[in-house]
Amino acid sequence: MTYNEFRKSVLDTALALGCDAAETVFVEGDSFQVGVLSQEIDTYSVSRKFGMGLRVQVNGRDGYAYTEKLEDPESLCRRALDNARVIGTSDDHPMQGAQTYATVTAPENPVCDMSEREKIALALEAERRALSIDPRVERVSRDMLITGHTTIHISNTLGLDAHRENRYSYSYLSPIVREGDEVHDGMAFRTGRDILDTASLAEEAVQDGLSQLGAAPVHSGNYRVLFKNIAAVDFFEAFMPMFSADNAQKGLSPLAGREGENIASAAVTLCDDPLYPANPRAFDDEGTPSVSKTVVENGVFRTLLHNLKTAKKAGCASTSNADRPSAASPVGIAPSNFYMTSGEDDFETLKRKLGTGLIITEVSGLHAGVNAVTGDFSLLSKGFLVENSEIVRPVDQITIAGSFLTLLKEIETVGSDLKFTPPGSSMLGMPSILISGLMVAGK
Repeated sequence: MTYNEFRKSVLDTALALGCDAAETVFVEGDSFQVGVLSQEIDTYSVSRKFGMGLRVQVNGRDGYAYTEKLEDPESLCRRALDNARVIGTSDDHPMQGAQTYATVTAPENPVCDMSEREKIALALEAERRALSIDPRVERVSRDMLITGHTTIHISNTLGLDAHRENRYSYSYLSPIVREGDEVHDGMAFRTGRDILDTASLAEEAVQDGLSQLGAAPVHSGNYRVLFKNIAAVDFFEAFMPMFSADNAQKGLSPLAGREGENIASAAVTLCDDPLYPANPRAFDDEGTPSVSKTVVENGVFRTLLHNLKTAKKAGCASTSNADRPSAASPVGIAPSNFYMTSGEDDFETLKRKLGTGLIITEVSGLHAGVNAVTGDFSLLSKGFLVENSEIVRPVDQITIAGSFLTLLKEIETVGSDLKFTPPGSSMLGMPSILISGLMVAGK
């Protein structure tokens, strides 16, 4: 069968078998990945995904099934029905009806249109440039270029018929630098059109590694801290589950029921915008039209992120944050393009305002050192010691610790250097942020 024939047959069969409603999610796409090591191709893969997920509703219960073959629609429907019947409790999870969507235009992505040979040449060039910048560059441990294309089609028996495409590309470079017995790794990444500028990618990655030479811990204490944008992105990403309405309704978020409260300083405004030009989408993974929303406004918590299920339970509208990581996955919640709005100060101005304290450029141990339920964290970090607004030396082997919600209230100033993670089903963006005080464990 063709996709359209199979989809129609599945939906018709589900109703004939007694389902109250049925919905299909069809996902297909391809991805390319190349890794370079010592001017040789180290890893190379071209993959394709193709599959359909079915969700049926029977007596208030959802059942899921998945197939990678467009055949035997009755078997697919019966598997979904069986799964719905074994659920012990009802699960009021509405399906979206027919909708109209805003027209969105994705940014140009010339790397996606390149041949595989041209993409490989870009990766080789990035490594060559990194190795030529400084004799202390010993080797490049990781040099990756990844591109992909995904198509999603959602249909159901309530008249919904939604279709979207997504293309993405990013490159990642990590050189190893050595001076005597001291070894450090640097890192930089680029997305979209910026991948073509391998010179700036290599320069940033190498300088990141060289800047760490001579690093040592500082004395333990409470420090003023300037989080560089890329470190702030990694840090905030670990706490994204806190903003999920599903987690809040399960008692797994300290933000449950706190809409309207001040949870951050007045300098903080957090937005979730699925229409953000760098990574726009017209609808979420339930077919709900995209809605731009302010999650925290000048420190005041405005909304959790909802899908249709949590919105129904909370008595509000969906915020268009339904998420299905794959066609085989049940419906969950995830941010779209989540970011802190920029301020007016560039990084040098923030450093002057810091005065004496620490710049944090990297945090690690996020899986073990973050508790998104309580908001507590304890993370190994790197950066620089700053005295009288001047960088004195690099710093490593320190641990920052505290509470995420307390940190939000300690944010004094937000920078103008907003930086996003590579685009995909979602992106997270942060500018550099100046924090009035943070506990640091060192020597």
